[in-house]
Amino acid sequence: MNENVASGHPHADAVGRLSGHLAAIVVGLVLMVMGLALGVTIVLLPLGVPVGLVGILLFLWGLALSRPPDRPERP
Repeated sequence: MNENVASGHPHADAVGRLSGHLAAIVVGLVLMVMGLALGVTIVLLPLGVPVGLVGILLFLWGLALSRPPDRPERP
């Protein structure tokens, strides 16, 4: 009877990963819109292109599915 049981631990890990991905998707969308808005004016085009590209990369990372870490089986 010396076994510690954390019943909500896997759920907390999943929620943490999901919230990180959702934040990346939202921030990526915001950066893409900002990049487009900056790109409309020809003066800020050199700034808008990198901002938009960073937004695309963040958005794609947010869509990527991360697999859970490998954990050893308990005996």
